Amino acid sequence: MIPLTLAEVAAATGGRLVDGAAPDAVVTGGVVIDSRAVAAGDLFVAFPGERVDGHDYAPGAVAAGAVAVLATRPTGVPAVLVDDAQTALGRLARAVVDRLPDLTVVALTGSSGKTSTKDLLGVLLARLGPTVAPVGSFNNEIGHPLTALRCDTGTRYLVAEMGARMPGNIAYLCGITPPRVALALNVGTSHLGIFGSREVIARTKGEIVEALAPDGVAVLNADDPLVAAMAARTTARVVTFGRAPDADVRAQDVRLDAAARPRFRLTAAGGSADVALALHGEHHVANALAAAAVALELGLPVADVAQALSGATAASRWRMEVHERADGVTVVNDAYNANPDSVRAALEALAAMGRGGTSGARRTWAVLGEMKELGDDSPGEHDSVGRLAVRLGVSRLVAVGDPARPYAQGAAAAGAPDGAVATAPDADAALDLLRDALQPGDVVLVKASRSVGLDRLATRLLETPVTVGGGVADSASSAPGVPVPPVAVAAGEDVEDRAGRKEGNAP
Repeated sequence: MIPLTLAEVAAATGGRLVDGAAPDAVVTGGVVIDSRAVAAGDLFVAFPGERVDGHDYAPGAVAAGAVAVLATRPTGVPAVLVDDAQTALGRLARAVVDRLPDLTVVALTGSSGKTSTKDLLGVLLARLGPTVAPVGSFNNEIGHPLTALRCDTGTRYLVAEMGARMPGNIAYLCGITPPRVALALNVGTSHLGIFGSREVIARTKGEIVEALAPDGVAVLNADDPLVAAMAARTTARVVTFGRAPDADVRAQDVRLDAAARPRFRLTAAGGSADVALALHGEHHVANALAAAAVALELGLPVADVAQALSGATAASRWRMEVHERADGVTVVNDAYNANPDSVRAALEALAAMGRGGTSGARRTWAVLGEMKELGDDSPGEHDSVGRLAVRLGVSRLVAVGDPARPYAQGAAAAGAPDGAVATAPDADAALDLLRDALQPGDVVLVKASRSVGLDRLATRLLETPVTVGGGVADSASSAPGVPVPPVAVAAGEDVEDRAGRKEGNAP
């Protein structure tokens, strides 16, 4: 963050200085929401959490070096007192962005693929200049401004991932970081139980292009009619991507290798070049095209875009992380989130990996937990996914937890062979089942909404020594060129639970 005096912080947030906060004291570090992550010169923001209240940790944060606390009540240490910490955080981020005239904000949203796409954007834009991109899924009213506050006078590009749980959310986030480029990936069915229909989701997502100035650029998915229709909602110039022959940036000759990694010819007005992604699943073609369209608009040549895409590895944990155990079992940990679209994409990748073995077909396992926030559509959506698993030829389906039973019911109705479908009451039971049944060469996909906790099941499946499969980085690594700061967590809580959307990939 750029250095700010406490007087400037108070002016930006509408707060007042209390408990000995000196107006000329300077915040020289960052803004954090976890007292455990505080370093000298930081500003600590005290949020009340689900289990703890950050205000209780304010004295410890100041003792650890924080210049002051942004708080909603006095804590006995220097503080900027505000009415609402979340609103104040957004105002502070906007004040910093306004002081950076050379900063280009690239905002993106979508029902699925946002995090993978922002990771790719981080890699591509780093070739053009210093770039800040979100950690994990920092895409809500807390994580978004925290990301923006990492920008300083040397930052040239800010990648701003934006999620939503209700109409107006994306417009609010765009108010914090007004975009120069706005990217809409897709309109799916995540949070359908909250929004009620895909049309309402599309209206909410379209807020991102409405935020553009006339000299901005809207980057839209030509293959998604609800996204393509957003062109009518902006006065900015429109650029399209997709497989449609009239898309401005398109993929040709798409194919998958034995590990379900896409290869294609990237074609745009500036020429064409071959791309060989290290990411698993054909759905990453759309993500790569979206990132490419943005980078091309900002001046990166086609050849450089293709080279950077081909070198990019998975940067965010639990999203199609592919690991191979010492015994030859491959575990695909895609358990960060789940909605019908992302589960279908993961199943298609699993099926492709099963077909791609060098010694013939491999057995495939889909270990699936509940997709949350689907409302009245939940049983039908789970049933439909179970039927798809059978059509794709997935060898074994394990439905974990009672809400996931419709997966098994759908698979059975679609004619799954005897013994191909099982249910498990919880992750422990699923683990016992898998340990008894897995064989060398099997491929296991683990996927569910975040709160189901199947990421722990995937981790326990990897307790034996492993190597990283297919050149994809493990959960602790990050893509080249994406600066990742020390993780900041709401006191006692997971960073992405607090700073990102918790359930299915937020639309």
